[in-house]
Amino acid sequence: MSKTLHILNGDSTAQIMERSSIAGDVIVWREMLCEGPIQKEVGSDKFWMSRYSFFENELGVSKLEYYDTTIREIIKIEDIANYKEVVLWFEYDLFCQINLLAVCTYLLKFYRKDVKFSLICTGKEDEKNALQSLSDYSPEDYQKLLNKRITLSRNNLLFAEECWNLYVENDRKELEEFNFNKSLKFKYLQYAIHQHLERFPKQNGLDQIDNKILELINFDPLTKKDLIRNLLLWQKKETVYGFGDVQYQMALGKLKTYYIVKNGKYMLNDKGKNC
Repeated sequence: MSKTLHILNGDSTAQIMERSSIAGDVIVWREMLCEGPIQKEVGSDKFWMSRYSFFENELGVSKLEYYDTTIREIIKIEDIANYKEVVLWFEYDLFCQINLLAVCTYLLKFYRKDVKFSLICTGKEDEKNALQSLSDYSPEDYQKLLNKRITLSRNNLLFAEECWNLYVENDRKELEEFNFNKSLKFKYLQYAIHQHLERFPKQNGLDQIDNKILELINFDPLTKKDLIRNLLLWQKKETVYGFGDVQYQMALGKLKTYYIVKNGKYMLNDKGKNC
C-alpha cells in the first residue's frame, strides 16, 4: 500500500492523475451533495439511506449501482490509518466546495495525529482571467499542484464540519451572516455559499437557475440540448455553480408547469410568461 492517499473530486480528475507521475492510492468522491437530501453525520446509515432514495427516485440510479460506484469507494477513507498523508483534490465551485466540506467532516471520524492532511483547490491563477478547474491542467501540471498543496490541521477540519452543518441546516439568515472566510485554507468557500444563496426563492418564488431557464426559453424556443448548452455557457461566464447536465435537467423538470414542448422545443406557456 502507498504512503499517500489522494481523494479526487471526480473521474475526469482521476483520468488525468493516471497519466501523471504522482504516486499514491486514489479514491474518487462520486457524489453531488449540492443536490438532494443530506444529513449532518456524513457516512451514517441515515445519510446513505437518504442518498440511496434520492439517486433512485430522482435519477433512476439503482441502490446496487449507487453502492458500487459511490459508497464502496467512499468508505475506503476509513482506512486512512494506513497512510502517512491524505491529499484532497477539489475545485472552487459550489458543486466541489460542498463535497469538500463533506469529505472533511467524514475525515474527522477517522482523524489521526500521525496522518498529514493536505488540500489542493484550484481556482485563481496568475495571468489567467477564468477560474481554473482540475481538468484545465495537464498530467505534468499535477505535480506542480501537488507541490503547492496546503496543510489542513484538525482545527481546519472542524471549521469545515461547522460549515457543513450550517449548509445542512440551510437557514438563509445564518448562511448570510456566518463568516465562511474565517479559515483562509478554504478561500473559495464564501464565493460558493454566495452562489448557493441564489438558489433561495426570489419574489416570484423561483430561484436564479429557474429564472434563467425561463429567460432563455422566453428569448428563443430551444431544444433540451441547446437549452442545457446555454445554461452551461451562462454558468461559466457569470456563476460558480460548477453544475453539469444532470443538475440542469433536474431544474428543468421541476419547471414543467411553466412551459410546453412543441416540435422538440421548449417554450413558455401562459404561466411562464406571467412569471
